[in-house]
Parts: sequence; structure tokens; C-alpha cells
Amino acid sequence: MPDAKVQPHWPAPYRGSHAVISRVVIPGSKSVTNRALILASQCTSPSLLRRPLVSRDSELMVNGLRALGVGIEEILTTVDGIEELQWKITPSKLRGGISVDVGNAGTVMRFLPPFAALAQGDISFDGDPRSHERPLGPVIKALEDLGISISHDDRYSLPMVLHGTGEIPGGDLVIDASASSQFLSALLLIAPSMKKGVIARHVGAALPSMPHIEMTVEMLRDFGAEVAVDKDSNTWTVSAGKLYGKELVIEPDLSNAAPFLSIAMVCGGSVTIADWPSATTQPGDQLRSILSRMGAKVELGTDGLTVTGTGKITGIDIDLHDVGELTPAIAALAALADSPSHLRGIGHLRLHETDRLAALTREINALGGSVREEESSLHITPAPLHGGVFHTYDDHRLATAGAVLGLVVEGVEVENIATTRKTLPDFPGLWSSILQ
Repeated sequence: MPDAKVQPHWPAPYRGSHAVISRVVIPGSKSVTNRALILASQCTSPSLLRRPLVSRDSELMVNGLRALGVGIEEILTTVDGIEELQWKITPSKLRGGISVDVGNAGTVMRFLPPFAALAQGDISFDGDPRSHERPLGPVIKALEDLGISISHDDRYSLPMVLHGTGEIPGGDLVIDASASSQFLSALLLIAPSMKKGVIARHVGAALPSMPHIEMTVEMLRDFGAEVAVDKDSNTWTVSAGKLYGKELVIEPDLSNAAPFLSIAMVCGGSVTIADWPSATTQPGDQLRSILSRMGAKVELGTDGLTVTGTGKITGIDIDLHDVGELTPAIAALAALADSPSHLRGIGHLRLHETDRLAALTREINALGGSVREEESSLHITPAPLHGGVFHTYDDHRLATAGAVLGLVVEGVEVENIATTRKTLPDFPGLWSSILQ
């Protein structure tokens, strides 16, 4: 249920059909930042992460790593006349006897326990109430299969206590990562530090969000790991070996660009996202084709990615299984389109920060929309919308979806807009500055 304690509601800025021309700098990718932190913490030499994301999720990861003994120094410098934040990561001998708060961050609750198993001593993990409900069992079971003792009262979820011995034997591993690709990434990311490396085979339904697995593999290789992938057998082999520190510029978070690019489609005009990479493993890169199919003009140039509204938003029939995190933004556009949409392959979103399928259905319909929810899909038929409270269920992507609807629906009030701090330091400020 919505958190009634969070007040006041945020009046979503109404723009109507007044065109917007804007260039937006999106903060760094959470997925890249938190993977880089785990990898850099295993290296034989320091690493420098440039333009990392500073948000609740990345701060939880930093705090957990620091508690384990990793040195993380914040450096504010000037590069080409522009102030830039950098993190210097200095690996160190890990320690136990600590408690780690994972909040409600999927990458933190899944990536940190395997890394913490390299420490000696007990490490307690807990987080927000919702973290107790989010799936973690496959990671816990995998660690147990690898010889790590974990106390969880047979719940295979948080809270839990990991009893580290200072090493992970590694070896063959079978894991069902069909509920979250993060389960597999969590084990692959620390495989170079296992005595035997790991040969991980996925069993079960199709892996969701394959681009995130590809991101993990590419970043492992960037830090010096040997990785072999056999797609036919769903097997990933990571050899034991040293990782080497490096300087890494964190890409902008392309999934977080979705609501900003939506402004041009909803209100007219054009929005450019600065520094959009020409090649990337981020799932958000698929916005280029998705928004084009929905009626936008999309151009990738030297200044970034520019989306220009054409005065038309077309409904879409699409499988979002690999890019599920884009669903709330696409659903908001679909509710404002001129024809129905069918968003398929997204059953795994029921296990995210909230049950996103149920939440999107409930909140869009509460504003007068027509959304029909199935087990793994949403059918959205455009209908006249009206104002009202858009509840967010402590889910950052629900909050930004509400903001998109509020662009052209007067009187939309977004509950707990502060939840966007999970991946965007100041969404309300950035959103308002674009609409001025």
C-alpha cells in the first residue's frame, strides 16, 4: 500500500502543448557505478571512477564497501573547465564483524554478500521492509553451494548473517536467475577472486535483462578478467585471476533519460541528452528504437541523443523482457498515445521495488486511464485522464512516470517524489529547470 506518512505530495509541473527545447545532463549510470565499485574493490591497484552516480543506491554500496575495509576517497576536481566528482578506490584486506544496510537497492543486496564472503568474520545484512520481500534466494543458495555459511532461518531472504572465512572455493555452479539477472551478475563479478573461478550455468526460464549480463561480462573484461560465454548452454566461465585498477568514466544513466526524452514527445519540441554513448551495453539505449516506433524523431549526434516530438504518440506492441526497467516510462507514454499498446514479457517486474505491473495499472486507472493487467503484460488503451494523487510505492520509476503524465494532465500530485533519489540526486529540480 502507499506510504501515507510521506507528505506533502509533489504537484507535477503542467506544461500542456507548450514546446520544450532543452539539453539535459543525466547523472551517471547506477548499474555501471555499482558494478565498477565491486570490481575496483578486488583490484591489485587503485582505480579512479570519474563522474560516478551519487544517489541513495550508490551511497549504500559505498557505505557497505567502506564498512568492509575498502578505501573510497571522494575527489572534486576540474576537467576542461568543468567541475567533476571522482572516486579513488583503494582495495584493502576485508574485515568482518560489521552490519550492512542495503536499503531497497537490488544491486546492493545481491552484489555485496558475495563480495563480503571474501572477508573473515560475520557480516549482517538488512534493509528497508520491502527488501525482506524481494527475491534473494538464488544468491544465498549459490553461496551456500560454494561452501559459504549463511544464517537466514531457512527464509532465503533478508535479514541474514554471512559467516565469512576469508575465501570462496569457487567451481561449478548452477543458478536459476530467471527472476533477476542480478543473481548471475552477483556471482560473476566476484568470480576472479574465487580460488577456482566459477563456471556458472543458468537453468530455468529465459534470463531477463540480458543487456545487464552483457554489461557485467564487458566490465569484467575491462578490469582484466578472463570470461568465456556459451550462449547455447547458458554457461559463463570466469577464470580465477588478478584484476587491475583502471580509470573509468561512468556513462550517463540511459534508463533515467526516458522521462526526460518523453517531454519532447508529450509537449512538443526537442530534448537532447548529452554524452549519449555511440556504443553501450546499457538497456536504456533501446529507447532510440522504442521512441522512434512510438512516433518520435530520434537522432544520435556529436552532442548526444536528440528526440523531437512530431505531434503524435503512437501505441506500441512490444516485448520489454530485456529492458523491463523502461516499462513505467513507456506505460506513461502509452497512456497518452493515440492508439492502444501491449507491453509484454514483464512479469519479473512484480519483484522489483514494488509490483510494477499492479502499481502502474492502479495508478493510471485512478487518473481515468484504461489499463488491463495480466500476469506478465499490460494492455493500455488511451483514455481521457484527470488529476489526482499518483502513488509511488517507494519506487523511483513510478514517480517519474507520474511526472510525465502531469506534463499534460492538470492536477497530478506525485506522492513521495523524494524516492527518485534512489538513482537521481535531484529529479524535481532538474525536471523543473527543463520546463521553465
